[in-house]
Amino acid sequence: MESSTISRLAPPASHVQLTRVTPRTERLKAPKAPGLSTATLLAIGGVAVCALIWGTTWYAITLQLGSVAPLASIVWRFGLAAIILFVGCLVTRRSLRLTRTQHLAALAQGVFAFSISYSFTYAAEGRIASAIVAVIFAALAFLNLVLFRVVARQKAARAAWAGALLGLVGVAVLSGSEILGSGLGLYAVEGVGFALLAVTASAFGNYFAWRGQNAGSAVIPSTAWAMAYGTGMLALYGLGTGVEWAIEPTPRYLGSLLYLAVFGSVIAFVVYFTVARARGYALASYISALTPPIAMLVSVLFEGAHFGWPALAGLLLVLSGQALLIRAPRVAPV
Repeated sequence: MESSTISRLAPPASHVQLTRVTPRTERLKAPKAPGLSTATLLAIGGVAVCALIWGTTWYAITLQLGSVAPLASIVWRFGLAAIILFVGCLVTRRSLRLTRTQHLAALAQGVFAFSISYSFTYAAEGRIASAIVAVIFAALAFLNLVLFRVVARQKAARAAWAGALLGLVGVAVLSGSEILGSGLGLYAVEGVGFALLAVTASAFGNYFAWRGQNAGSAVIPSTAWAMAYGTGMLALYGLGTGVEWAIEPTPRYLGSLLYLAVFGSVIAFVVYFTVARARGYALASYISALTPPIAMLVSVLFEGAHFGWPALAGLLLVLSGQALLIRAPRVAPV
């Protein structure tokens, strides 16, 4: 009787739960320090790829200047890039359809980022050294922060502002002695002015790319349409102004054209806008602050330029600003 009562009160063997006693040493183990996330590492890789490519395209653009009109070279470059992107979308069966709102954003992006910006960029490089143009484009990160704050009412973390400003100081130190010692005349001052207009147009191009993103457009199709619209607008302007449509059949011109179209346009811009959508346009545009050291290295190798200790100090400031921007938290719009 007593044993049967006990058997009824005892839980079945299958329901008995064994609790593992955790050793004290395991309980006291310190948590692992969080490292960089995969998204952050990809963003850093994208910034590095774009910086390496665009750090060399400044010199490649100078190989386009000569017998062919700059506007024609821009049309060939982005026209070829747009065709490659369209074909790539068709091969991979990506939809090229955009809504009316997305098309309008792509049109504005193409006009500012590819038509206006690169027209002034090529004009600037015909007047001043390519490295100086690259330095001026380092202002893009700061201009993006200001534009998105004023127009899109986006707040940025203090670290982002500090990083952008540190980048501006860095590139100023990096090339200040070279710019002051270059004996800028009226012709060169025009080049600086054209470069400033170019970087301002690029900032507006980034804004309209962001508008397309908010409208739901994918990166590759919207970039293809933006390049097509930009090319079309330049072609219409060239036809109206009597531009001579020529191609220089030399390895120098054709090689630089292919490099600028495939690497400097298709690969770099797709990576750039992908990073911008994932991490923000301020971080992505900081690529423009990393390109001057690379552009100056190319000038040393191919143009015989020489840079001293200010260049090293400026490079350290630029890299410090990049670290601040990468780690800056994203802040939602007001």
